Amino acid sequence: MTRPTQRWDAGRYDEKHGFVWQYGGSLVELLDPKPGERILDLGCGTGHLTARIAAAGAIVVGLDHSAEMLEQARSAYPQLQFIQADARDFTFAEPFDAVFSNAVLHWVRPPEAVIRRVRDALRPGGRFTAELGGRGNVRRIEAAMHAAAERLHIHLSGPQWYFPGVAEYASLLEAEGLEVRYATLFDRPTPLDGEKGLRDWVLMFGRATVDGIPAERREDFLTAVEDAARPDLYRDGGWFADYRRLRVNAVQMP
Repeated sequence: MTRPTQRWDAGRYDEKHGFVWQYGGSLVELLDPKPGERILDLGCGTGHLTARIAAAGAIVVGLDHSAEMLEQARSAYPQLQFIQADARDFTFAEPFDAVFSNAVLHWVRPPEAVIRRVRDALRPGGRFTAELGGRGNVRRIEAAMHAAAERLHIHLSGPQWYFPGVAEYASLLEAEGLEVRYATLFDRPTPLDGEKGLRDWVLMFGRATVDGIPAERREDFLTAVEDAARPDLYRDGGWFADYRRLRVNAVQMP
């Protein structure tokens, strides 16, 4: 069966979900870009972290599969280079000193295909610095979506996210010749914007799921998701996403 394709509303992404790239600021610190380094921002989205890396003096290329995201990135940062490509199938004539990726790789399967592309894009000794959803990420949101579907007798399809644990992902990296120097899995409960924060999250990051529900039943579905999630994810007057993140730093072995 063909996996539903996630479509992106770039304007809504920046307006309602800026936390995704804002939390990536500390990942840029882990990357520690240096002036003159060639760096690939893999899954650059709307380009905010690409620009932050460039501000450190690096020569950075942003790559994303979404034309909508790239249109916004090019509009905001016309001085930077952005290209459209699949994270599982890209090549560059000149190697990079580093590949950086924030909040992207849990969307891409199989993970081995991405890792091979990263390996081939790096010079010997180059580094791969990434953060993605880790094991248990948005477990309660997913449970609420399935509970809502069951309550309404709706067949639920949607993005099959890839949320690995430390050992699993480190093994994949090392099998492809990337030596893991740092890896950690941690909780990051993330506040969502406004009273409609949870449904906005589902409409953005579960869009492939929502698109598969008959239009006349989508409002009922979103309300049922809120009802199911409220005991766990609504507190102090607002919604939270139960994020868990996996952060890694690895080096291409000569």
